[in-house]
Amino acid sequence: MPTDFHEVRFPLDVSLRGSGGPSRLTEVVTLASGREHRNSRWADSRRRYDAGFGIRTLDALHAVLSFFEERRGRLYGFRYRDRVDFLSGPPSRTVTATDQSLGTGDGAKRVFQLAKTYGGETYGGGLMPYRRAITKPVAETVRVAVAGIPVPAAKVTCDATTGLLTFAADTIPPAGAMVTAGFAFDVPVRFDTDELTIDLSAFTAGEIPKVPLVEVVP
Repeated sequence: MPTDFHEVRFPLDVSLRGSGGPSRLTEVVTLASGREHRNSRWADSRRRYDAGFGIRTLDALHAVLSFFEERRGRLYGFRYRDRVDFLSGPPSRTVTATDQSLGTGDGAKRVFQLAKTYGGETYGGGLMPYRRAITKPVAETVRVAVAGIPVPAAKVTCDATTGLLTFAADTIPPAGAMVTAGFAFDVPVRFDTDELTIDLSAFTAGEIPKVPLVEVVP
């Protein structure tokens, strides 16, 4: 991803009014008896968006056009803010250092991957929680705790391009200590088209241009 990904964010005022969300690929085979066999073809979900819903003015349209040209269409990926899902917790709640569990220390491990778990007791009943690696955090928003105790920012670094946390040598989580974090993040995406069709007469009449985006799976 590093060589074909630009660490820039899609115009925020447009993305906050866009549409989209996660998609999965499930194979459903219906037997002669009417029963079904279902199989998930993807281990992880993949998000798709249409940013066109956020384009309300000619200036916004021009900004998207410029962004598209600089990314060379589908060639380079970029960051996208999902208005519904961009925090370690619910959108209405302030980020805290105990929002998400990243793993348990063993006294030697210094590097932990940021992740967000969906489901669990709060939303999914705890049956099959889904753990999603977060690779594009907003570095200045990351808060970390070990065994519930906040870790000073100077003692842990976050790579905003990979989502990897690295503890200082004198702050390695001890064995059995839970490592948690809270953060804001973007979704790595690319344009899902090499062509933007702009019809100004239709746009001024209220027609929304299509700007499809698809998540880049790390």
